Amino acid sequence: MSEPIRIPAPAGVFPASQYTHVVTGTGRVIAVSGQLPLDEDGRLVGEGDAEAQARQVFENLRRCLAAAGATFDHVVKLTFFVTDMAHMPAIRAARAEHVPDDRLPAASAVQVAALVRPEFLMEIEAFAVVPG
Repeated sequence: MSEPIRIPAPAGVFPASQYTHVVTGTGRVIAVSGQLPLDEDGRLVGEGDAEAQARQVFENLRRCLAAAGATFDHVVKLTFFVTDMAHMPAIRAARAEHVPDDRLPAASAVQVAALVRPEFLMEIEAFAVVPG
């Protein structure tokens, strides 16, 4: 039986350092909508604080994945929507608490003019593949 998730190294593509170029998987696909820095009561966590917002967003992602029977080990793609690229170090730090460096998923980071509410500094979505 083959591994449910593989990370092939594409020939002729400059190596990535903060993400993986290609992740393949076999199994059930889970799409997690963009998560925001809101606690379980809908309150903003970390107004103006990228680190606090990133930690909350990754905790929300973790909870969403768990609800679908997945973990960060199953994540094959993350998309970061940020209002300022200066927030990326905070996002990487929060990601490192959940995703080991040797299992970095494919990723995209996009700076946007605004999110659904002006106090949100980021929104992060995920795709995962669970075996079977």
